Amino acid sequence: MVLIHRGREVLLARNSRNLTGAFSALAGFVEAGETLEECMVREVREEVGVTIRDIQYFGSQSWPFPHSMMIAFTAEYAGGEIVPDGIEIAEARFFDVDALPKLPPAGLSIASRLIGTVSARLREGYSSGSG
Repeated sequence: MVLIHRGREVLLARNSRNLTGAFSALAGFVEAGETLEECMVREVREEVGVTIRDIQYFGSQSWPFPHSMMIAFTAEYAGGEIVPDGIEIAEARFFDVDALPKLPPAGLSIASRLIGTVSARLREGYSSGSG
């Protein structure tokens, strides 16, 4: 899972299978022989067509499927136009941290913690004049 930021904005996507209409960070599965960082770059490019840089580890959480783990990262937007793949991703765009859409329920997943923590950091960074 990766949450991409650009200034005070975060890139959120709505999965095609999500019936609640909630937006979240991008997520995918690591391929055999691939590093986690390589996975982030590939998944982001495949799902929304943009490039990223400065990938940073955020945290992890066990996943309800056997032998699975959610590992979350942050990354900075490096370029490209957002083009949802139309298969897994129905919609994706940047949202200002003060105008976020419907999100995953707070406290249930690492996705809500990732989005909340990063949004708070971006708010603080830009309100103090350091961004």
